[in-house]
Amino acid sequence: MAVTIRQIAEISGVSRGTVDRVLNNRGRVNPATEKLVRKVADELGYQPNVAGKALAAIKKNFIIGIILSSEGNAFFDDVIAGIRQAEKEAASYGIQVVLKTMKGYDASVQLSLIRELKANIHTLILQPINDESVVQEINSLSEQDIPVITLNNDIHNSRRLCYVGSDYFKSGETACGCLGLLTRGKANIGIVTGSVKILGHNQRILGFNSILERKYMDFYVADIIETNDDDQQGYTQTLKMLENHPEINALYIVAAGAVGVCKAVTELGKEMAIDIVACDTTPAVKELIQQGLIKATICQQPYVQGYQSLTLAVEFLIHGAIPKQEYYIINSEIKIPENL
Repeated sequence: MAVTIRQIAEISGVSRGTVDRVLNNRGRVNPATEKLVRKVADELGYQPNVAGKALAAIKKNFIIGIILSSEGNAFFDDVIAGIRQAEKEAASYGIQVVLKTMKGYDASVQLSLIRELKANIHTLILQPINDESVVQEINSLSEQDIPVITLNNDIHNSRRLCYVGSDYFKSGETACGCLGLLTRGKANIGIVTGSVKILGHNQRILGFNSILERKYMDFYVADIIETNDDDQQGYTQTLKMLENHPEINALYIVAAGAVGVCKAVTELGKEMAIDIVACDTTPAVKELIQQGLIKATICQQPYVQGYQSLTLAVEFLIHGAIPKQEYYIINSEIKIPENL
């Protein structure tokens, strides 16, 4: 016969409600009591009723909302693929996933999408824009018992449940180290970021500068430009930067827009004079590496980010499982032509 919550409660000397909270990770329980309940459950061979949980979840019609600034940015193709795989695996719970996308980093657009979703969702996965109004909206959702998981980019001072993504500071440090090897520690550098409204992009630059200041005394940052993760803006802004700073012999591409950046470099005939380090392995970036325009790229496993964020949201809704970590950091990888 299956072990019941009532049996565990009687042996543990606690209420059935307490056992339920322990086994389903719902609410706070005295640590000693939790340890006792879990010990008794293990000794009795308790197994959760997965079928029952699935049936209960179907009746509740759980909806997970997702908002990504993914339009025009091929990086997110793999993030979304990871989300869809996790969605398939959770199909037995009847969970509905509603994905909303946007282009660029306009906080007012993101707020509009959040408000469009929040009346019908139970959890939100958000790639947040670094703006105080977004912080306030996340906190408001938390007060309404709609937990938020930040994906790919984090945001300070918010009551989000957890963050799934890259250690951007370490990514920036790695990029600076790569350029140091390529240039033998002497370079005039142009930094091409995505947006100052994205915390992760800023953290990459901070990481880059931390190594520059500690290790490379002959590194000079000539200029920093924004592409808003757009190839056309990457092209026009890089063209201006290189015309204004002909001394630049190295580029760090912090986010998307690499195709436009490299187009500007080749148009000026500087493909042999400028060493470029980028981020991620979109098909376009892979091709630019194979062509020799980009020497190395720092990757952040977008598929894993998408998969894990949705898995955590499902676990929270179905099992009441509060994430065990505040930060789920996905390992970065260095890619060069030989290991693409």
